[in-house]
Amino acid sequence: MPPETHGRPGPPAEATPLGEEEAEDLLRGICFKTGPPRTVGVELEWLIHDREHPEAAVSPERLRAAADAVRATPLDAALTFEPGGQLELSSQPAGSLMACVDAAAADLVSVRDTLGHAGLTLSGLGVDPWHPPRRLLQEPRYAAMEAALDRSGPSGRAMMCTTASVQVCLDAGEEEPGPLGYGRRWQLAHLLGAVLVAAFANSPFREGRRSGWRSTRQALWADLDPHRSLAPQSRLGPRHAWTAHALDTPVMCIREDGAPWGVPAGLTFREWIRGGGPRPPVRADLDYHVTTLFPPVRPRGHLELRMIDAQSGTDGWLVPLAVTTALFDDPEAAETVYRTVKPLAETAGLTAAPRNPLWTAAARDGLSDPELAAAAAACFATALEALPRIGADAHVIDTVAAFDDRYTARGRCPADDLADPSHAPHGKGLVR
Repeated sequence: MPPETHGRPGPPAEATPLGEEEAEDLLRGICFKTGPPRTVGVELEWLIHDREHPEAAVSPERLRAAADAVRATPLDAALTFEPGGQLELSSQPAGSLMACVDAAAADLVSVRDTLGHAGLTLSGLGVDPWHPPRRLLQEPRYAAMEAALDRSGPSGRAMMCTTASVQVCLDAGEEEPGPLGYGRRWQLAHLLGAVLVAAFANSPFREGRRSGWRSTRQALWADLDPHRSLAPQSRLGPRHAWTAHALDTPVMCIREDGAPWGVPAGLTFREWIRGGGPRPPVRADLDYHVTTLFPPVRPRGHLELRMIDAQSGTDGWLVPLAVTTALFDDPEAAETVYRTVKPLAETAGLTAAPRNPLWTAAARDGLSDPELAAAAAACFATALEALPRIGADAHVIDTVAAFDDRYTARGRCPADDLADPSHAPHGKGLVR
């Protein structure tokens, strides 16, 4: 979740009410900033566990002290903490894959060192395999979010407090048609999404038990309020589809100064503009509303790919970052992978991601699904060919190749390596 929205009070009283046409123009212009792909970013979420006994819950006081220590550490990335205490590093936009990798890697060294002094470690797993949801942050935003998500069941609290991901951020693309055009990149992100879920699935356990999913994290996201978590569907193109989706999705909460935030039931942002809320919305309300929408691909001026589980190990996170960047930003690779994954759309049916059969199979079966396994193998082969062309160094290429050899080429994903947390001594078979 973006750092600029954490804990911010309601809009100033003198702000100008927002009209419907103005809201549509803002969404079309701000959420899709088009141009030649030049930058890449990554948002890395991590669970924080005790280094020696990760299965033991870390006390809130210890987590707060560790958070204070990390905040005092100089970092290039923006640092935030999620409601359950998960740590998130949001990189600055980088001019190349290697610039992004180098900056994120340097920050992670500093964060790991700081946490290590407190006997804590970063765990790269999509869902906490031991602990139930426990909300540590008490800001009005999270109280309102919890109340809103509770209406559709317990998955919302689990998502807020026990999940972690690798989110790859890429430019929306050029206005013109072609492999780097924004319409093609938007479509590619949704076509490729299920393959990324399956290839990087890394959360088969929840609360000490096998969940029945390779990516329990993705299963939790798919189980949220569908208005908020589904991909927009429209034949009008990504700008118009997203604009309609954003305005016709219910408002999660209405921010107020000095009072609990309102949690209206079923009030869409469009209805709020038309007079349905307790006060007229302003520009800041629209900006905030967009941050409460959780589709698998979210346009934020760039495209934010949100479907990848957190990855284990020191360098596990750079594999989805490198593979996805290569498949999007190298024109030859973009065209090849588009042709590779487009036939999979026929197996998805008419339901939007992530609730269609293809995404369900990706989360449940990983690469044991033969169609997803074949697509993932082709995507990794294409990415490995493209990585030198976009300037990846030998370490990045070797790390991607090693992941491919261990997992993708064998029809396996990281979840297939994880030991049962009830049998692994001190949980160390899970924290790698």
